[in-house]
Amino acid sequence: MTVAELNRLSPADCAHALAGIAEHAPWVASAVATERPFADSAAVQDHCELVIRRAVDALRCELIASHPDLAGKAAIAEALTTESASEQASAGLDRLTPTEFAEFHQLNAAYRERFGFGFIICVREHTKASILSEFRRRLTGKPAVELASALDEVIKIVRLRVSDLVRA
Repeated sequence: MTVAELNRLSPADCAHALAGIAEHAPWVASAVATERPFADSAAVQDHCELVIRRAVDALRCELIASHPDLAGKAAIAEALTTESASEQASAGLDRLTPTEFAEFHQLNAAYRERFGFGFIICVREHTKASILSEFRRRLTGKPAVELASALDEVIKIVRLRVSDLVRA
C-alpha cells in the first residue's frame, strides 16, 4: 500500500494494515497508527522505532519474547507468522540438514538458558553461516548487551517489514 493510502485509513484499519510488522505485538501497530500522517515509508519506520524504544520495559521484553526460535519448534509445526516463515526461509532455515538442525536446536536452548529469551537476528541480512557465527559469538555476551542487541534486531526486522508493506 502507499503512504497516502495508509494515511487515509481509520486508526483501527491502519493498525490492522500494520499488524504484521511486529511479531505478536499489536500495540506497536496501534501506537504507530496514531502518529499519522506520514510523509513517506521512512517516516513510518522511524515512528515504529520510536514506539518500540519508548515503550515500557515490560512491553519491550514481551516483544522480544514473542519472537520464535530460529528453525525451532514453531517452524517445525508450521506455526510461524507468515512474515517469520518467509524471513527464515530467505536464509535457508527451512532447509537445514539434520546436523544443522541439531546445532540450531542446541544453540537456541543454550541461548535461552543463558539470557532468558530467544536469540533474535534479522535473518534477511544474513546467510545460514553468518547466523550461526553470530549465534556463537553472541552466546558469550553479557545479558544487558544481548537485551539491547535483541531490541536492535527487532527494530531492523520491523523496518524491513514496513518497507515491504508501505511504498512511497
